[in-house]
Amino acid sequence: MATLSLIGVVVTQLYWLNTAFKVQEKQIELQDKQHDQLEREFNDRVVIALTNVAEEILSINKDPSELYDAVKQIRSNYFTAVINDTLHPYLLESLLIKEFKRRNINEDFEYGIYDCFTDSVVYGNYVGYSDEEGKTSKPSTLVKWDKDGHYFGVLFPNKEGYGIEPVEKQLGTWTFTMIIMMIVFAFFAFSIWVILKQKRLSEMKNDFINNMTHELKTPISTIALSSEVLMQENIANEPDRVGQYARIIKSENERLKNQVERVLQLATLDKDDLDLRQEKVDMHDVIQKAIESFELTLEERNGSLNTTLSAQNHVVIGDPVHLTNIVHNLIDNAIKYSVEAPRISLATDNSNGDLNIRVNDKGIGLDKENVKHVFEKFFRVHTGNVHNVKGFGLGLYYVKSMAKAHGGDVRVDSTLGEGSTFTIQLRNLA
Repeated sequence: MATLSLIGVVVTQLYWLNTAFKVQEKQIELQDKQHDQLEREFNDRVVIALTNVAEEILSINKDPSELYDAVKQIRSNYFTAVINDTLHPYLLESLLIKEFKRRNINEDFEYGIYDCFTDSVVYGNYVGYSDEEGKTSKPSTLVKWDKDGHYFGVLFPNKEGYGIEPVEKQLGTWTFTMIIMMIVFAFFAFSIWVILKQKRLSEMKNDFINNMTHELKTPISTIALSSEVLMQENIANEPDRVGQYARIIKSENERLKNQVERVLQLATLDKDDLDLRQEKVDMHDVIQKAIESFELTLEERNGSLNTTLSAQNHVVIGDPVHLTNIVHNLIDNAIKYSVEAPRISLATDNSNGDLNIRVNDKGIGLDKENVKHVFEKFFRVHTGNVHNVKGFGLGLYYVKSMAKAHGGDVRVDSTLGEGSTFTIQLRNLA
């Protein structure tokens, strides 16, 4: 529902933005037309004003000449007027100011008088309306225009037309709105991702609790039944049975101990102040001792474990307990996930100053999807018909965490149905 609501908000926003854009386009089109109209009106007023000024000058000079098409627009802000007569600059300036005022032309302007015989500007001045006197003079910057006879030119330097704000600037507000919407959408997507991740983690925790309950109840029940048998009155007369049930109790007690250690390992990892001992640890010795602890299990399943300890530098700085647990967990997994007799190989070597420990098995292997999650907390691979695989989904999570805590890492290469190879990289060599 939240996703649909957000999509609705986004769609509505896009609709209104599209509508606003179309309205703005129409406004711009209308403003462009208005601009063109105002531009034409301004030019017409200037042409009329300059024509009147030229005619008045001829009238004052009592020149009977008639003007025909005397005023020309050279650029959008530059006009010229041809007069084959004497021009007095102050008379011209006063007439321009008077005529521009009458025509409601309030733009600052610059005028110049040209002499075709010398092909130069004989006089020029700047007239502005920004000061209290209503007139400001500046040196002339008018360019000459080659025509026969005398003429004067008028430039409106500050006139840039009746411009419209560019569409790109008008889109600024819309772009900002879209950015805000994208931020909201990204935050919402992140929130959904966190919620789904927490939901998945919660489901995995529930599976862990259910599995742990079953795993702990089974050895406890077996120990209780064996104890009841040993408490029978005539059991002392059957030493074979006593030995058998004593071995069962020992085996189940060892199994119970291992399960509790798994949970304690998780509790250790959840502590923020994980305190690791820093001492020299010979990993070859650790591997040999770990192999010895699995000899009985391998013998019962007719398995084998071959070692190739080729590393020249096999002493690392770290916590011996946790480093031992890392190797123990990998060998234990290799045995558990071998359907038939386990065939395991363990090798060490040095590369790039690191110590690499590889544990390879010929077990059920992992598909690509499971490889992505195999080091996650509580994650367990669905084993199909393999029902004898026990655990809480903590072993590989513990291995990954401890490897990183020791400045190293662990990776897995696996093929479904062919087996897996786990490689531990330890960098803190002695």
